[in-house]
Amino acid sequence: MSPPSAPALALASEPARLPASRRGLAPQRTDRPFRGIALVIASTVFLACSDAMAKYLTKELPPVEIAWIRFAVFVLLMLPAILMRPGGANVLRSVRPRIQVLRGIGLVSSSLFFIWGLGFLPIADASATAFIAPAFVTGLSILVLGEKVGVRRWIATIVGLIGVLIVVRPGTTAFHPAAMFPIVSALGWACALVLTRQISGVDRPVTTMAWSALVGFVLLSLLVPFFWVTPSWRHLLIGTCIGLSSTAGHWIVVLAYRHADASVLAPFTYSQLVWVSILGFVMFAELPDQWTVLGAAVIISSGLYIAHRERARKAQMRDVVDRSPSA
Repeated sequence: MSPPSAPALALASEPARLPASRRGLAPQRTDRPFRGIALVIASTVFLACSDAMAKYLTKELPPVEIAWIRFAVFVLLMLPAILMRPGGANVLRSVRPRIQVLRGIGLVSSSLFFIWGLGFLPIADASATAFIAPAFVTGLSILVLGEKVGVRRWIATIVGLIGVLIVVRPGTTAFHPAAMFPIVSALGWACALVLTRQISGVDRPVTTMAWSALVGFVLLSLLVPFFWVTPSWRHLLIGTCIGLSSTAGHWIVVLAYRHADASVLAPFTYSQLVWVSILGFVMFAELPDQWTVLGAAVIISSGLYIAHRERARKAQMRDVVDRSPSA
């Protein structure tokens, strides 16, 4: 899926919350916000290129096969970490394997539905709609994590959903049924993020990434025979580039959040909409209309406010811990 910042953020923040006995395995964070911003912007370029190439392939290959090639490359890139066992530990050893499997299902469904939507929708429309994921996280956090959500976060969530309605415009001639695919993709992404929170500080980031790669590859390998179209060498080359760009984008985001806080970097993750709009125009002669721009602005505003309230909530929790007698 296009906007990976939320899961990547969760992966990036895991090392700081690892138990003391395992913190030596995690790199130390630094306070270099400009480096973090530069890395985030670079990651959005890679991710936008991955989405644009995926859209290009949807003209000739089924979405399941494109996603399968993407995850095949992901697995190949993770193999050295799995086989070499960095730090002497088994990378695939998870304290909560069931959560890892469910998280992998959420990620692969997000990727598959997003690519599916790209076959029918302008890339800017699909990307803007998919950025509704933080709003879904708000609702899922109540159901799965038992979090309490205040009125302001609920209002921000509703505003984000209104932004989606502005982009997809149901009930008008501009509405395309495939507009539901990026929304389902965002829901899968949100599920993956919420499940990532459950394993945060329990499994190492490399373990989570390895499980994501393997679960996605296995699931898609079961599906791809039913949709198989023999790819040409050109298809395989582009598919490999999709996998490389996507994996590089995800990992660069992880690096970025080691240099700055989420509140600093979050606004710059939305620069991805700029790159996909440029690529959409250059590669497919697509230009986002005024409704897409307006809806995207509403969705981005909602996402930024939700991120702000999340930061405030965590700050309050830290204050409570600091003031406790045992602190």
